[in-house]
Amino acid sequence: MTHSLFISDLHLAPGRPATTDSFFGFLKGPAAQAEALYILGDLFEYWIGDDDLSDPFNASVAEALGALSRRGVAVNLMQGNRDVLMGDEFAGRCGGRLLADPAILDLYGKPTLVMHGDTLCTDDVEYMKWRAKARDPAFQARFLGQPIPERKRLIVGMRQKSEEHKQGQSPAIMDVAKPTVERILRDFNYPRLIHGHTHRPARHVHRIDGHDCERWVLTDWYGSGGYLRCDASGCTVTAL
Repeated sequence: MTHSLFISDLHLAPGRPATTDSFFGFLKGPAAQAEALYILGDLFEYWIGDDDLSDPFNASVAEALGALSRRGVAVNLMQGNRDVLMGDEFAGRCGGRLLADPAILDLYGKPTLVMHGDTLCTDDVEYMKWRAKARDPAFQARFLGQPIPERKRLIVGMRQKSEEHKQGQSPAIMDVAKPTVERILRDFNYPRLIHGHTHRPARHVHRIDGHDCERWVLTDWYGSGGYLRCDASGCTVTAL
């Protein structure tokens, strides 16, 4: 049956070779049988700009996705909070397209909203402030104006501050805010919702204005990894 696959939060990095190998195996195996692959953010642990595509590790990921695209699988990419600087040049090297966040799909007759998921975590006020700053064009221009080695040094410091912030927050604050989820489901006329970011894989059903809306939270790849498979009959989770 024709189907599409959804993944997020792989956090690929040279220091995590087992995860990279699993990802390459996934692209040659389950993903190669799909009509489309959707990567909903945080493909990389960090991304300092598309001008770093000459890096061998980055180039190997782009080539693996390009090979999938050449097999006829539609490759769809979305920026996450770790790879907010991923752009059209990287997407082009992958033979894919960059999706807006959020994006609405007609998925085998079922309206489906896809997001990275961080915009749903509105209770984490400090993170939302940082998100706005990180996506400010002037801030990005200043960052991209730095030499690549300096950008890598800066990103390590940003990641350290992010980890310190998370350690000081309750798990509930870093999860999605229910009112925000309900608002966006209303705004998009009660679709199915698929997102990542929270690292809390689950299927939820939100009862809103008489509508039952599925919300699928994708797994991260810090453990064995996995994917969501959707076809005309619905969605199912598969672990690698």
